[in-house]
Amino acid sequence: MSVEPPPSAARVLVKAERWLSAAAPVLLLASIVGRGWTIVTGFGNETIDLYVYWALAPHVLSGDLYDVTSPNSPPDFPLPFTYPPFGALVFLPMTWLPWVVAQWVLRLLSGLCLYWMVRVALRLVAGEGWTADAATWRRRALLWTAVLLWLQPVVHTFDFGQVNLLLAAVVLGAMTARDSRLAGAGIGLAAGVKLVPAISGLYFLVTRRFAAALWSIAAFAASVGLGFLVDPAQARHYWFELLGAADRVGPIGTAHNQSLRGALSRTLGYDVEMTWPWVLAVVVSAVLAGFALRAAVRAGDVLIGVLVVQVLGLLLSPISWDHHWVWIAPLLIWLVHTKVAPWARVVLLVLWCPVMFWDVIAFQLDRQPTIWTIPRPGYLSAIGWAYPALALLTLAVIPFVVKAVARREPTNAALADQAEVTGK
Repeated sequence: MSVEPPPSAARVLVKAERWLSAAAPVLLLASIVGRGWTIVTGFGNETIDLYVYWALAPHVLSGDLYDVTSPNSPPDFPLPFTYPPFGALVFLPMTWLPWVVAQWVLRLLSGLCLYWMVRVALRLVAGEGWTADAATWRRRALLWTAVLLWLQPVVHTFDFGQVNLLLAAVVLGAMTARDSRLAGAGIGLAAGVKLVPAISGLYFLVTRRFAAALWSIAAFAASVGLGFLVDPAQARHYWFELLGAADRVGPIGTAHNQSLRGALSRTLGYDVEMTWPWVLAVVVSAVLAGFALRAAVRAGDVLIGVLVVQVLGLLLSPISWDHHWVWIAPLLIWLVHTKVAPWARVVLLVLWCPVMFWDVIAFQLDRQPTIWTIPRPGYLSAIGWAYPALALLTLAVIPFVVKAVARREPTNAALADQAEVTGK
């Protein structure tokens, strides 16, 4: 039986993919040099968030962690330490390094975590194909890392000196770990540093990994307990007085805040807090995420199941800075390498890529009166929905896409991955 040659367009794509994969090490080196050059020449070398950790973390031992602000704060917003006391304890070893060294150590670790996240995502979508053609997939990992270094949430993570990539790597590793103790401890300790990863426990419950969920609770409780052990008054001040004070974390209305609360507030002209517009948006998001997560678990698609939970967390958090959205990096990998319906792949990539690789946030920042001004002109309010609107659309599309994949591939290799991850 003769095999028909692929269409000309398909041949071009195959050749392009092969060429890019072969050139991946060179492209990654060029990308690293390019990003390094922007940092050295002054574009993004402020790392003001890292300075908060570096300068303020030692105050956890003197009892005034939440009473001081960073000496390197911008003039319109004195930056306090906003994480739990355990977060400051985790940052302490970094404060022993000279400032410049601490900057480059975080950048190196962030780059390595990005590469590791890419490899994990590719292994999940490749399934048995990773073992069958490991060299090709490793080159693809290098290529993806080169590209994703220019993803705006990743760019801003480097620019601000944020720990998003480190935490995302820990969370992704924990959520896909087979050992329940390791999985739970990873999520619990990550939540102890920064609360948002706690939503990852939802994935454990949906996949019936109850042991991992219990371990996550125990690890989180241990992190909280350690903070009380160091300074009870300070820990009590955070957990019973400061927790939930979103305006202390930052201005709700600024374009940097890409949560539902931020987008709704900019559109309606006031901080919606937890009033009915926000509640309604949360219900819609939870319903869409519920259907998407159920479809992912039924199809055995581990990666998209993990991403659904993380995207839901970004939507529901009072403040989700644009650099928190590093989870879109593995989402793009999933869209490209999973055999989804062509219409879904094209629509979502065409919508996500311009938003993620063009600095939509900077466009809005240049036009907003101040970071504290909540109302926005109509066109800025609409653009301010870029991340949450695309996230909601993606959640709405996933159940249909995953069902289609499951019907075409009932023995999907990802199902084996899911069984391995859940220990069943």
